[in-house]
Amino acid sequence: MAEHNESGKRAEELACEWLVSKGYELLEKNYRYKHAEIDLIMKYQELLIFIEVKYRSGTGYGFAEEFVDYGKKKLIVKAADAYIHEIDWHKDIRFDIVGVYKDKSGNINFKQFEDAFY
Repeated sequence: MAEHNESGKRAEELACEWLVSKGYELLEKNYRYKHAEIDLIMKYQELLIFIEVKYRSGTGYGFAEEFVDYGKKKLIVKAADAYIHEIDWHKDIRFDIVGVYKDKSGNINFKQFEDAFY
């Protein structure tokens, strides 16, 4: 596996652990529907939350939320629709982006963008 793929998978694990520590409940990891994938599907209070995780080893090339383009959002929404139908969900949903950032000292930091798109 390429190094950037390994970094991405590790970032998803870290983001998941961070969100669980904040009270989120993990329902699915890497949910696939056709050509789409949702990194994390979690439940928080009465919300079903679809989360795209983006890893950045710095912000020189931009921030995490800037790397989820229209095409990616469209795929995530399509997969989310399939999941909602699959589990027969009738309550509110939300789409978040979680940025996982590594600073110059090697420390990992998180930034959550709630209601990032729809």
